[in-house]
Parts: sequence; structure tokens; C-alpha cells
Amino acid sequence: MQVPIEDIIVKKRTRKDKGNIEALAESMKRFGLICPIILTNGNVLVAGGRRLEAARSIGWRTINAVIAQIPDGVSELEIEIEENLHRLDLSPGEQAAAKKELYKLKHPGFFRRIWNAIAAFFKGLRG
Repeated sequence: MQVPIEDIIVKKRTRKDKGNIEALAESMKRFGLICPIILTNGNVLVAGGRRLEAARSIGWRTINAVIAQIPDGVSELEIEIEENLHRLDLSPGEQAAAKKELYKLKHPGFFRRIWNAIAAFFKGLRG
């Protein structure tokens, strides 16, 4: 659900170093918000502080959020910690392989371009 950013309450957060908010904001401009933030039913931020900060920096007035039924402050903190601890970045090898595949998709070789043109032609015939 979309929640007005001005209605979100941010209390004391575990994460102090927000990292590169500008890069996240650029990603959000390009692809939108991939993963919603998490709020209590009182609009208190539980998870997604960096996403919220990035949304503010690019002038969004609302943000997609999941409203969670969280029974107490202990559970709120546990969820915040869980979200930040169990995220796994791509390894350097995985990053390199993904970038190589993306480059190939963006810059197809001669035979791939011919194949894509043939496929598009026949797809156009179907409908």
C-alpha cells in the first residue's frame, strides 16, 4: 500500500551509517522501489530506512509499504536486525558474471541480432 512519506515515524535506528543513498536513489528513479518498507500499524518504520531516505531525496511523496502486525518493541527491533543481517551481497565473481551477461544482452553480436530480427518477424505474424 502507498503511504504518505510525511506520515512515517522514524524512531531510533540501529543502522547509523546509511551508506550511499545517492546510488540507491538513482536505482529507485530507474527501477522504482523493488522491495517495500515495513511499518507498524501506527506508521512507525521497522525496516527500510535507507529506502525511505532515498525516496525523500528524490522527492517522492508516497512510498510502498507493508503494514505488519508487530506485537511489541522487541519484535520491531528483531525484524530490523533480521532484515539487515541476513541480506547477502553478490560475490565479486557473481557480480562479474552478471555484468558480463548484461553486456551481452545490451550489445548482442551479429548472429544474435539476426536471430532476434527473425524471431520478431514471426512474432509479428502471429498477432
